[in-house]
Amino acid sequence: MADKIENPTKNAEDLTVEEMAVKRAEITKYYEDHIPSLETQLQYETLLRDIEKTRAERLQAQMFITKSMAEPPAAPEPNKVPMPAPSAVPPTPKRTLKKKENATK
Repeated sequence: MADKIENPTKNAEDLTVEEMAVKRAEITKYYEDHIPSLETQLQYETLLRDIEKTRAERLQAQMFITKSMAEPPAAPEPNKVPMPAPSAVPPTPKRTLKKKENATK
């Protein structure tokens, strides 16, 4: 089995109250240092979202205008249904019924 290597950092239970206060202050300072850049990133992302939303709304409005200004498609007139040429349709042979001796069955 592999040798167990101890973690060189102290566990939370091993830290004294003063060491905990120092660590807490370091973490707080780290976050406070990064807040301005995160606020700038939030503003950037918000602006991008608003731009994309505006583009989508403009495209939707353009499509609505295009559809409303377009003429409706012409419906085929019922009297003008094209009939196939008589030579193109093969004649159907006449069918005859076969007589059965006992037709009641």
